[in-house]
Amino acid sequence: MTTQIAVFQHVWWEGPGNFLHEAAHKCNADLHVIKVWEEEIPNLSKYDSLIILGGGPNVDQEKEYPFLRSEKQAIRRWLETDKPCLGICLGHQLLAEALGGKVAANFCHSIGFIEGHLTHNGRRHPAFRSLDSHFPLFKWHSCAVIPPVPGHFHILATSVECQVESFTIKERPHIIGVQFDNHAAATDNVAEWLRRDASWLDSLPDKNINAEKIIARARELEKITRQHFQQFFANFIKINHTHRNTFTA
Repeated sequence: MTTQIAVFQHVWWEGPGNFLHEAAHKCNADLHVIKVWEEEIPNLSKYDSLIILGGGPNVDQEKEYPFLRSEKQAIRRWLETDKPCLGICLGHQLLAEALGGKVAANFCHSIGFIEGHLTHNGRRHPAFRSLDSHFPLFKWHSCAVIPPVPGHFHILATSVECQVESFTIKERPHIIGVQFDNHAAATDNVAEWLRRDASWLDSLPDKNINAEKIIARARELEKITRQHFQQFFANFIKINHTHRNTFTA
């Protein structure tokens, strides 16, 4: 059974990424990319799932990025359908805001590769089934979901640079946010991001970005980050199928 997935993209060069394309192909999932900054969001009723990618805007920059208004409305409508949703980076933050969480400046800029850690809830969540409790994260953000999170949120993963690396919603395991960008952790994608976002990286007051070291780290970790993301995405597709069967029963 093919899973039809709508994908919200915010920046032309921050697409699904090599790993997401590969994982979707392996899982018989069709990705339908919607470029929200230049096209109207269509009726999403034909899709089984929604993925919201990252990008340059912050969630509160509706004046600078007017498309955020209609996108936020579309996300809320989607959540009302109770179909599966995966938010990544900015998508994670938009999803959290729609569900009552608070997004603001993180205590540090998180760029490059660090180690993430599953919480007790994360080790039990089906999205992280068959995955190690400690795993590499590819990070690219300055804002974050800020604790304390609402009571219906369950934090699934954390790190030394961001307390809420992943969350889900109580009794809604098909709603998942991840702050990290492991879908785009392939060396080619990492190098592209470093080139395209060089001005922003140079502006960060608390970071001295060494592009060569980050690319070398991406190359070193590419096998494990690919395997990790493929398993994570396969788990997400299983959640889709389980929820679809329950939803239509």
